Amino acid sequence: MNGSQDAGDVVVRRAVPIFRIFDVAKAHEFYVDYLGCTMDWEHRFAPGTPLYTQVSRSGLALHLSEHHGDATPGSTVYVELTGVRALHAELAAKDYPYLRPGLEEDEFGTCLTVTDPFGNRIRFNEPLPEEPGN
Repeated sequence: MNGSQDAGDVVVRRAVPIFRIFDVAKAHEFYVDYLGCTMDWEHRFAPGTPLYTQVSRSGLALHLSEHHGDATPGSTVYVELTGVRALHAELAAKDYPYLRPGLEEDEFGTCLTVTDPFGNRIRFNEPLPEEPGN
């Protein structure tokens, strides 16, 4: 934003990434059955036309689109959260044959990356606790 605008003029309420999907049944199996998201709403301009939908879980909302030109397959969304180990345990306990993600730890925190059937990735990251005085 340019410096001439008052910062109070613009308030971002939330950002919702769009992921391109190609198969509604596979998207449902991954996002609802495996990740535990809720299908919030669905939209089609007419029967048999591409789906545009929202899934969510906790503070995460994603739009999934079958529309050509909406997003690029193979995108990544970074999600900061607490409870990444609990999420990992939850997903590991599910009978989902296409993915067995592991936890990665580095100097920034603990990360769990999941990849949907269309090559899109969600990188769930739990940052290290801030040290006192920072």
